[in-house]
Amino acid sequence: MHLGAGALTLARYVDATRRGSRQRAVEISSEVADLVRDELPLGRGVRVPVQIADAREALSRLRDGTADLIVLDVFAGARTPAHLTSVELMTDIARVLAPGGVFAANLADGPPLSFARGQIATAQAVFAHVAAAAEPGIWRGRRFGNVVLLGSAEPLPVDDLARRCAGDPAPARVMTGQALRRFVAGAAVVTDATAVASPEPPPGLFAR
Repeated sequence: MHLGAGALTLARYVDATRRGSRQRAVEISSEVADLVRDELPLGRGVRVPVQIADAREALSRLRDGTADLIVLDVFAGARTPAHLTSVELMTDIARVLAPGGVFAANLADGPPLSFARGQIATAQAVFAHVAAAAEPGIWRGRRFGNVVLLGSAEPLPVDDLARRCAGDPAPARVMTGQALRRFVAGAAVVTDATAVASPEPPPGLFAR
């Protein structure tokens, strides 16, 4: 289940690497969905139904235990909306995940990584096993970038993930366990009442 369809980039990857997987996507913008359908159509035989709806509303209508993977990758402009950052949202995601299912979220943050810390702390309040991956410069608070957050009721394949991330052309470091708990020490769990949108990226970050 893709919460945030965009150009269906991850859906195309899943189809290429796990052909036959059943996928669904939610996209709030009909204009984006129409543009992708017209200008970037999926390959022959690839079917990913796209529902035009708010991601949280669509999630609330899904049956318990029906998704092996839920990917949260929603941005309004360059920010994740506040209502998609709370413990209530992550609890609903956990409800929809099948046994052994995984939640993955794309977080955007920069120094001092307060937003990422809050999101990781929130995931730790819901999921028994949590990991996060980012490039070393982001972990050190040197620049704005992306942190990939993972959560599951079952152990995550951390060793394999760490090897793959370390060998990537843009190497990333995976943090979990005690190291991740130290990283988020003191961060509060985010609730619907306290949630805020992810921070604005620095001016010019996406300039061509």
